[in-house]
Amino acid sequence: METAGTAAPKGTAADTQLVEIVLPGITEPEGLQIRRGEIPVPGAGQIVVRMEATGVSFAEQQMRRGRYYDQPPFPFVPGYDLVGTVLTAGEGVTPGLVGRRVASLVKVGGWASHVVLDAADAVEVPAGVGAAEAETLVVNGITAWQMLHRKARVRQGGTILVHGANGGVGTVLVQLARAAGLHVIGTASARHHDALRALGVTPVEYRTEDVPARVRELAPGGVDAVFDHLGGRSVIDSWRLLAPGGTLVAYGSATTRDDSGSKQLPVLKILGRVWLWNTLPNGRHAYFFNVWAGRALGKDRFRARLSADLTQVFESLRRGEVTARIAARLPLTQAAEALRLAESGTVAGKVVLVPEDGAGTSAAQTQ
Repeated sequence: METAGTAAPKGTAADTQLVEIVLPGITEPEGLQIRRGEIPVPGAGQIVVRMEATGVSFAEQQMRRGRYYDQPPFPFVPGYDLVGTVLTAGEGVTPGLVGRRVASLVKVGGWASHVVLDAADAVEVPAGVGAAEAETLVVNGITAWQMLHRKARVRQGGTILVHGANGGVGTVLVQLARAAGLHVIGTASARHHDALRALGVTPVEYRTEDVPARVRELAPGGVDAVFDHLGGRSVIDSWRLLAPGGTLVAYGSATTRDDSGSKQLPVLKILGRVWLWNTLPNGRHAYFFNVWAGRALGKDRFRARLSADLTQVFESLRRGEVTARIAARLPLTQAAEALRLAESGTVAGKVVLVPEDGAGTSAAQTQ
């Protein structure tokens, strides 16, 4: 195998060879490998999607450290989501789907030039929405939409606190919240404050300010919802900042990304606190959000809800309520550089991987 900083052979046609990025084990980004092979053939009910854009999310940052709580055994192809065009379809699939641009949430497998999907897991991307723009809103948009509208359900005029308001999920979440008529307080480093103010967010500097004290100044009666991806001590502070009847939505443990030991323990601690807090007679509610937990509804209901919610996010993009923030576009075979860039904390928006022939004139085209 090649390393994931190696350029593809010159003259390789887009649909003559499968190219995928392999995470072989716990490694630095430069340890990612490139594997080449034959383009897969779809089975009954399946489609093959020619990838046009796939993203680097926080999940991959955890996975390469072995810290994502339900990642598959090594080696595997990472890639939480993707957008692409349906190349071929298997038996039982509507023929009209071939040639359509679709998006899909896959958890793993997206970092590949061609991906086999169940046709039922593909959500059509509206006309006029570009592949990279749509990609920034798949896992981030679904997560933000469902946390805001299916869990917190804050009434118009309410106030929420979003940790990491400049991050992938946070950026979408604050825009959806503003479109819903909510007041938003967002934590971020100082260099992102002007961008947050432009979105109508009241920023709080988490490195130099006492976040709980500052939020209490801004919302003396407490906030109606907190969205916390940090875990650890932060989730306790978030619970204490809630107004009566407020809702905490925890959805990660980012502060433990570089820890050693059990990868499940940080999440189990949050789950334990959520269970305990929900037994208290104070009218507040707590959730640990995992988009895949919706599968408990049954496969068909899960797919229908995911499709409906992602369609709503795409419509918000078309209406201008949400913007697609692309930090950089890099070729798939430069996944190592893309992962390193995403982990640097120096960019705003999502780092997107594109096919070799879709990378543009620059290896790291930023916007």
